[in-house]
Amino acid sequence: MSSNKNALIRYKTLDKCLKNKYRKYTLEDLIDACSDALFEFEGKESYVSRRTVQLDLQNMRSEKFGYEAPIEVYERKYYRYSDSEYSIHNISVNESDLKAMNNAVQILKQFKDFSMFKEMNGVIQKLEDSIHSTGQKSIIHLDKNEQLKGLEHIDILYESISNKKVLNILYRSFTARESSNYVVHPQLLKEFNNRWFLICQHKGKMYNLALDRMESIDPEENVPYIDQDLDGDEYFKDIVGVTVSDTMAPRNVIFFVDSHNAPYVKTKPLHKSQEIINETEEGTLFKICVQINFELERLLLGFGESLIVHKPRKLRLRLQEKFSAGFKNYEKLDIPDEH
Repeated sequence: MSSNKNALIRYKTLDKCLKNKYRKYTLEDLIDACSDALFEFEGKESYVSRRTVQLDLQNMRSEKFGYEAPIEVYERKYYRYSDSEYSIHNISVNESDLKAMNNAVQILKQFKDFSMFKEMNGVIQKLEDSIHSTGQKSIIHLDKNEQLKGLEHIDILYESISNKKVLNILYRSFTARESSNYVVHPQLLKEFNNRWFLICQHKGKMYNLALDRMESIDPEENVPYIDQDLDGDEYFKDIVGVTVSDTMAPRNVIFFVDSHNAPYVKTKPLHKSQEIINETEEGTLFKICVQINFELERLLLGFGESLIVHKPRKLRLRLQEKFSAGFKNYEKLDIPDEH
C-alpha cells in the first residue's frame, strides 16, 4: 500500500480517537489504534512507530494540510480536541469555494464513463454529495469520444507505464497487409486530435503506436524494462502532433494567412514558437519553428486556400502537389446534380 494511503488511514484513525468524548487516549493508545487500523485494511501485521504518530499529530495541528486541528494534551498524558465539535472532515468553505468545487465536479463528470476514470465514479458522487451539488448541467463541454476504438487499452497501457512493464502488442498499421508483434517499452500516452497514441521504445527506436490499431496486448515478463525517463513537455516541444524524429532538426516554417482567417491563427497558435513576421491588409505572415511531420502537413492543408506556405520550399511544393491532386479529383468527379 502506498505511503499516502497509509497516512490517510492514520489521520482518519487519529481523528476518530481525538473526537471520542467517552474514552481517554494516551500516545501509546493512538499508536495501537493506528496499527490496528492498518492491520484491518491490509490484512497483515503493521506496526506504526511512535515518531510517525507524533509527526502525524504535528501535521494535523499545522496548516500543512489545511486541518489546523485543535489538539491538546490534558492531564499531562491524554490527547483530545479542545473543540469537541471539531473533525478534520468538517471542511470550512465559503460560497465561492462551493461554487468552484461544483464547477470542478461538473468537469470531472464528463470523464466518468471514460475507461481509465471508471474507478472515480464513486469519488465524483461523494464530491457531489459533500458539496451539495445542485445537479446543474455542465457549462464546460470537453471534446471526447468514448466509442473511439482502442480506448479499452488505456488501462493496461497506463498501468504498464506506471509499473515499468514491457508489453507484447499485436499491431496492424493502416498500411500493413498483416499484423505484427511489437515488444515495446511503454513510456507515455499522448492524445492528439481526439486519437490516443502510445509512445514507446521498440528495438532501440522510439515509436508512436495508435491505440485503435492495437489488436491485443500481453505482458512480456522475461524482458527487462528500459526507462527513457521521458518528459512529455520536452519530448514534444518541437512538433505539432505526435511524430517525433530523433534525427530531424526543427525548421522555420513561414506561412501566410489571409486577413479573414489570420485572427484565428493569432488567437490559437499552430505551435508555441509562433511569431508574426509581417501584417498587411491582405493578411499576416507567420513563423513557427518545428519538425516537419505528417501532422503538420495535415494541419496546414486544413486551412485550404486561406493559407500559403512560403518556406521551406520542399514543404511548399509537397502541399502544392496535394492541392493539385485534390483539384484533379474534383474535376473528374461525375455526380448527377440533385433536384
